[in-house]
Amino acid sequence: MKILVTGAAGFIGSALSIKLLERGDHVIGIDNHNDYYDPVLKEKRLARHLEHANYTHLRIDLSDRGALEEAFASHKPRRVVNLAAQAGVRYSIENPLAYIDSNIVGFAHVLEGCRHNAVEHLVYASSSSVYGANTAMPFSVEQNVDHPLSLYAASKKSNELMAHSYSHLYGLPTTGLRFFTVYGPWGRPDMALFKFTKAILANEPIQVFNYGKHRRDFTYIDDIVEGTIRVLDEPALGNEKWNGEQPDPGSSNAPWRVYNIGNNRPVQLMDYIAALEKALNKVSNKEFLPLQAGDVPDTYANVDSLAEQFHYKPSTTVEAGVTRFVDWYRNYFKV
Repeated sequence: MKILVTGAAGFIGSALSIKLLERGDHVIGIDNHNDYYDPVLKEKRLARHLEHANYTHLRIDLSDRGALEEAFASHKPRRVVNLAAQAGVRYSIENPLAYIDSNIVGFAHVLEGCRHNAVEHLVYASSSSVYGANTAMPFSVEQNVDHPLSLYAASKKSNELMAHSYSHLYGLPTTGLRFFTVYGPWGRPDMALFKFTKAILANEPIQVFNYGKHRRDFTYIDDIVEGTIRVLDEPALGNEKWNGEQPDPGSSNAPWRVYNIGNNRPVQLMDYIAALEKALNKVSNKEFLPLQAGDVPDTYANVDSLAEQFHYKPSTTVEAGVTRFVDWYRNYFKV
C-alpha cells in the first residue's frame, strides 16, 4: 500500500515510517525540517528510512499549498497519516502564529489533498492537551473538550472539527488520535525525558514543574506506532447509533472518529524521574517550580474504545521504556 506520512523526520513519524516499510508498504515522507529543535537529529532519523527502496522523501512545508498539491497528484497515496505539526505547549505561548500556519492552514491543505485524490483514510495526530481544563479522570473521548489551555491545544481541537466537516461533506474517512506523552529512543529534545537525561549526565539541576505533583500517561513509542497502524488499517465508519439529540463527541454518523491512545496507567512525575535515575545510576539535583502556564496537572487516558475496536493494549512499562531510551541516548551521544 502507498502511504503518505507527514512529519516523517519527526519522532513518531520516523518510527511509524520504518514500521510501515518493514511490513512492505511504500512510504512517501514529507517534512519541512524546521529548526524548532536540532535538525541534525531529524536528518539522522531520516537516514534510517533512506536505506529502504520503497521510501521517497519530500522536503515540503504543509503551508505550501502548491507543493502539497503536487505531492498528492504525483504520488497518489491510498492512505495518509498526518503527524506534521508545530509541537509544544509552552512554545505556543511565545509564538502562537507558528501554530496557525502549520497546524491549521497546513492541515487544511492535507484535507484538500485527501479530498481531491480519493484517499481511503486519513489518520491524524490530535493530543491529550485538548482536554484542557477538564479534571474528571480518566479522560474520555465522550467528554466535552471546549476549554483548551493553550493555542497548541486549540489547534488540535480545530483539526478534529475540520476533519469532521470533510468527513460529513465529502465522505472522507478520518480518524484523530489523541496522543498522551510519547517517549522513547529518537525522541524530541524539548521533552522532559530528553532534558532530564542531558542535565543529570552534565551534573546540572533538573526543573521539576508543579513541584513534582504531575501525573502523566507516559506512552512508549513502539506502543504508539502499533496502535496507529491498527487504526490506519481500518478506515473510519459512521456510527449508526449516533443521535443528534444526544451527540456522542467521539463519533458521528459521518465516517469520523477520535480515540485516546495512551498507556492507561498514569505515573507520578517523581516516579518517572526515579526510573530515569535508576537507569542512569545517578541521582538528580531537583529544582522544584510551580505549574507552568498552559500545562495541565494530570493526564490519564481512557482507551476502552481503542482496546475494544482494535485490540490495542500497550505493553511497555515505564521502567523498561526509560531504560531503552537511556541506552539509545548513551549510544547516540557517546556518553
